[in-house]
Amino acid sequence: MRERFADSDSFSRIRPKGASRRGRRADRFDDSQPEYDYFADTAYDTDTDADGGSEEQYPAPVTDGPAVGDRWSTWDQSTPTEKGPEPRPDWVVTELAAVDTELGIVKTGKEADVFLLERAVPDTGRRTLMAAKRYRDAQHRMFHRDSGYLEGRQHKESRVTRAMAKRTAFGKEAIAGQWAAAEFSALCRLWSAGVAVPYPVQITGTEILMEFVGDENGTAAPRLAQLRAEEADIDDLWAQLGRSLALLAYDGYAHGDLSAYNILVHRGRLVIIDVPQIVDVVANPRGLSFLERDVRNVGAWFVSRGLPPESVEALVDSLATDARLRR
Repeated sequence: MRERFADSDSFSRIRPKGASRRGRRADRFDDSQPEYDYFADTAYDTDTDADGGSEEQYPAPVTDGPAVGDRWSTWDQSTPTEKGPEPRPDWVVTELAAVDTELGIVKTGKEADVFLLERAVPDTGRRTLMAAKRYRDAQHRMFHRDSGYLEGRQHKESRVTRAMAKRTAFGKEAIAGQWAAAEFSALCRLWSAGVAVPYPVQITGTEILMEFVGDENGTAAPRLAQLRAEEADIDDLWAQLGRSLALLAYDGYAHGDLSAYNILVHRGRLVIIDVPQIVDVVANPRGLSFLERDVRNVGAWFVSRGLPPESVEALVDSLATDARLRR
């Protein structure tokens, strides 16, 4: 699989994983490997010494990973509420015999890193590419802008809420888990509502697997900010954006950090990404300002490419009305 993607242009940006594959059972049936005691459930070396006696026995490492790839599919590790909404797209691989293979890193960030992952059933044509978004642990700097976004959100346990407010190590771990869960929940809700977001496949801990927006050869779709003028149909992209933002606003939400850098465009299809900070514009006292900022931030890109400025203000007013923040 790595060879298949080796010549892809996208891998000038996607760095291959440096670590060796985990869980590979190379030479699994080699005669030099220790025999396995099925009754004791422990592997031992059974070589004998010169006198015919057994040498000191010691446990040998036993692995249960796949023969190829990095790990077995994690599909069965997610509960029904931790899997994407139904009906699921046909490309979602749910077979338990599937294997996950990490192909490289697509994007790094202060809060999370995004990897390119293939999930495939060996010796069949069943395969799909996914984006694996992994939130960083408490040892890394993260969530530098979360104070405003967390207004209006509470954890069911007050001690967790206090730890999050104080940014203790436990609090940071809780924030990572809450943001991962919040993004997955938002993706599920927005996908079901018809908003142009990647399909959320599943969540396990702080890892979200979602639709990879790009080509079959692993080339990621460009960000809106990267489009050249001749590649962009400004009017159509603005109309697509308006429809998605209207669905968000009608449901009482704003993206919260929208710009031309977290919108992808794949073959004319606009897709909004990075939604962990999605804002409840009714519960959050700064909800209207988040909504207005979203539209004006991304609107500036469109205006610089010929969109009339009044179109931006018209969308702001329309979304505020849809969200019932203005009459």
